[in-house]
Amino acid sequence: MTEKAGAQDLLGYGGMVECAMRTVMRRALEKVAAEGLPGDHHFYITFQTGHSRVQVPDWLRKRYPREMTIVIQHRFWGLACDDTGFGIRLSFGGRMEQLRIPYGAVQVFADPSVNFVLQFEPVEESAAAAAPRQPASVEPFRRPAQGPSGADGGPAAPDGAEKPAEDRPAQPPGEVVTLDSFRNRKS
Repeated sequence: MTEKAGAQDLLGYGGMVECAMRTVMRRALEKVAAEGLPGDHHFYITFQTGHSRVQVPDWLRKRYPREMTIVIQHRFWGLACDDTGFGIRLSFGGRMEQLRIPYGAVQVFADPSVNFVLQFEPVEESAAAAAPRQPASVEPFRRPAQGPSGADGGPAAPDGAEKPAEDRPAQPPGEVVTLDSFRNRKS
């Protein structure tokens, strides 16, 4: 299929694909909220802290004024999803904090255990869709008794906290799925 010169996408296929990719992220989070993390699966989620609908404590927003990466792996509580985003409780340096992240604020969703990565363009929600909603209550599930550890066997970063780049274990390159991968590139 080729595009005619000067043709305009009046149906908005790019937006449809972006929406479909966000649905993949949402379904993965919903499954984990309901059943827990299976096997070695875990998520790295990078989001814009300055997004109008993101709810994070002020001290975290000051520390990460543009973006923040959270890790959903060993210890997290109350993960709940709704139509606009997800809520989760994480421990940062021993402080339990509630975060609310709209799907539109997410820039990267990755599951390094299977080299899966989705990359998004963050979007602001429309005023009509931005009405506050409370995530459904989900009971925390129990984790194995062993604590988290880093790749070198040492202690891991505080639960949910972003590890500095130099402290992160090297990850094999994942598959980044972007809108360009769905476009026909015939010359």
